[in-house]
Amino acid sequence: MVAAERGRLHLQDVLAGSEDESVAISVITASELLHGIQRAKTVEQASKRQQFVDFVLELFPIIAIDLEVARHHARIWAELQARDEMIGPHDLLIAASALAFGYKVMTFNVSEFERVPGLNVLNPTHN
Repeated sequence: MVAAERGRLHLQDVLAGSEDESVAISVITASELLHGIQRAKTVEQASKRQQFVDFVLELFPIIAIDLEVARHHARIWAELQARDEMIGPHDLLIAASALAFGYKVMTFNVSEFERVPGLNVLNPTHN
């Protein structure tokens, strides 16, 4: 989403061809976007980010963290830890959310998410 906000990626292009699929974002992704607003260096940058985040949060349903996500999270965490292939804690929750609700994950960080067994990972530039 950061690439889209910065104009390096166009959401319409990424979503083209996926009209038959449900698209959502994790509450973790929402938090990361909101965090970006808080880190803005200028009022103008904060305003621009706020507009983009508001647009995204209205456009996509938000996947909450619930018990089903927690079950997937615990399993993935244990599997990756046993293989000494941990991923970042936010990415772990995003992956668990996607698996719990049957979503694919679209990310530029393909190498990290591909460590998660059973997760369907898409690179937005190779969609």
